[in-house]
Parts: sequence; C-alpha cells; structure tokens
Amino acid sequence: MASSWPSGTWLRGDGMPDVRLVNVTKTFEGGRIVAVDHVNLYVRDKEYFCILGPSGSGKTTLLRLIAGILEPDEGEIYIGGKPMRGIPPEDRDIGYVFQTFALFPHMTAWENVTYGPRARGWPEEEIERVGREMLELVGLYERADAYPRELSGGMMQRVGLARALATGASLLLLDEPLSSLDAKIAFELRYEIRRLVKGLGRTAIHVTHNQAEAMAIADRIAVMRRGRILQVGTPQELYMKPNCIFVAHFVGESNFLEGFVEKVDERGSLVRLRGDLIVRVEGKSLSVGEKAVLGIRPEVLSLETNGTKRENALPGTIERVMFEGVITRYEVRLDNEDLIVITAPSMTAKPLKPGDRVMVCIPSEKVFLFPYPERGLKEELAVE
Repeated sequence: MASSWPSGTWLRGDGMPDVRLVNVTKTFEGGRIVAVDHVNLYVRDKEYFCILGPSGSGKTTLLRLIAGILEPDEGEIYIGGKPMRGIPPEDRDIGYVFQTFALFPHMTAWENVTYGPRARGWPEEEIERVGREMLELVGLYERADAYPRELSGGMMQRVGLARALATGASLLLLDEPLSSLDAKIAFELRYEIRRLVKGLGRTAIHVTHNQAEAMAIADRIAVMRRGRILQVGTPQELYMKPNCIFVAHFVGESNFLEGFVEKVDERGSLVRLRGDLIVRVEGKSLSVGEKAVLGIRPEVLSLETNGTKRENALPGTIERVMFEGVITRYEVRLDNEDLIVITAPSMTAKPLKPGDRVMVCIPSEKVFLFPYPERGLKEELAVE
C-alpha cells in the first residue's frame, strides 16, 4: 500500500456529502412487498456509516434508492442538502462498489479504473495521473495491465474500490463489498477500505449482513429489519444499549430468558423465571405482573462450582463445553430447563466438563430488560 495520500485536490472530498432520507418508502409487486418502510435516516459528512441487517431486510434496496438506481414511492432523499428526486445516478456525485466486483472483463485494471474519468471527458494527462495515483493507493499499480481473470478476489475488489474513487465522487456506496471474498481476505480488506475512505475524506455508506464487519469499521450503524430502521448508534451503543430484542440478538450474541416482573423497587426489578428462579435487574421500565424477556451477553456471565446460594446465582448442569481458541463456550441447562450460554477467555477458563454442577452468576447491571413481544419471542428472534 502507498505510504502517503495523493496530493491531487480532486481526490480529497471537499464537498458536503451528508445524506438525509425523509419518510422514504419503496414497494414492489403493486405494493404487496414493502422493501423500505418509511425510513428516516441521516448520514453525516465524512462519516463511515454501515447499514446492517439480515438478507431481505431492505438494506440493498435502500442503497439503490440513494444511488438513484431506484426511485422512492414516497419520501425524499437529499445528498449535500439537495433533493435527488429525478436526478439520475451519474449526476449524484457517487461511487458504487458492487458485491460481485462488476469489473469489465475485457478491460485491464488500468482501463477499469480510468473508465469513469475517460467517459466524463477528462484530459488525458489528468486521466493518467488519476489512474496511477488510485492504483498506487490500493497497492496494485504493478498489476495495472492485468485482466480481472488474472487477479484474486481481493485484488478485484481493490480495483473496484479504486474505480469508484477515481472520479472524485464525494459519496461512496458499498453493497456487501466483502461477502464474495474468503474470510481472511475479507477481514484484512475491511480495514483497508475504511482507511482509504477516511484518509480521502469521503462519506461512505456500507451495506452488510455481517455484524462483526460493521462493528469493526463503522462510525455509526443502522440496524435494519423488514424494511425499517430499528436503531442507529455507534457500535458501542448498539452492543451495550440495544433498544429491542432483535438488536440485542443480531448485534453480538445474547441469552434470552422469559419471566414476569414480581417487584419493582429502588434497586431495580425482580423477575421470576419459570421454576421460581429469581433474577434481579437494574432496569425498572416494566410494571409488576408484566411479562418480560431478559437479555444477557454470554461474556458477562461467570460460573462457580461451590454451590453457594445467593442473589442472581442460578443452579444448573453443564451440558457441553466447546473450545473455540480465544474463548471457551459453556452450555448450561438451568434447573428450570432453560439453556444458557457462557463464554470465558480460554487462557483463564475453568476446567469444567459436561455433567458438572455449577452456579451461573448474573451481574444485575449487565442485564437488558425488554417487554415480551406481542408476536412471541421466537418470531421476534427470527432472522429472515
């Protein structure tokens, strides 16, 4: 990779490409399928923003609406404060990176990267400079004469990124750019993409279904499901303070336990699980008698083997132990038949085995308290 940023003023984002969506809706098949449902969203200038959701959540449709490939049925899209209705993609000052590379197979890396500037009628001298600087930036100048078939998947996506940036577009749209790559290559390339975009001062909207990818590179994330935005926040906010059961489930990993609120006091709430197990939580958002769901991250739990009864220590039996390298995962069947997962660093994990009796210790301040969903917990957790 190049060690310094190119000096050309065309290359650095100097506009104000913030993006605002106001009540945007898009349907298909005569309104039968609602792909994007009254979405309101704001992406800041020079922000690396991720739209995260399962397949079929509407995230790619939303990206295509921003790009101008599709037009919304309702609502307005603004880029840099300007309304985009009726503005074609080529006039929106955007670069688009596709999931499947979408390079011209009959063109070399050089020809792919310089295609945009050439199509726009830039001077040949400027085209030469832009092509050289962009390929140097992504570390592929020495492969400028290679055709896509002669490049690895990671190289092809770097060429795709260079092509999207070559026109100097202030807004970069990335549609699952890493999903077609091997895991290790995708892991390395996600940090390179963020470094390039931030270093060039561009605004980026990156669509992905991979929560680890989004958490690693985004300034902020919008979690999307069934065409709607459920929550927007920093990776830390989404992980530490999910606003609903699905976000707690889709961003990271959580255990979910059902119960009823038995008492609310100055310390929080007491929730009675089945089998008369009691868990104290700090949250006080629900009323006595209300059905509740507790969300608990596996890494905040701990295991004890002394069997001492105390608050928030639930008895159970280890069913399964899985060594996963950095962490060890324990599956524990509580005495009320609920299954709960605990993770611990492998270097300090306790030498436990299936059949061992344990107490699962729950820190009250680390428990998420949610109202029981109307559609049921199983439906709320479903990843379409």
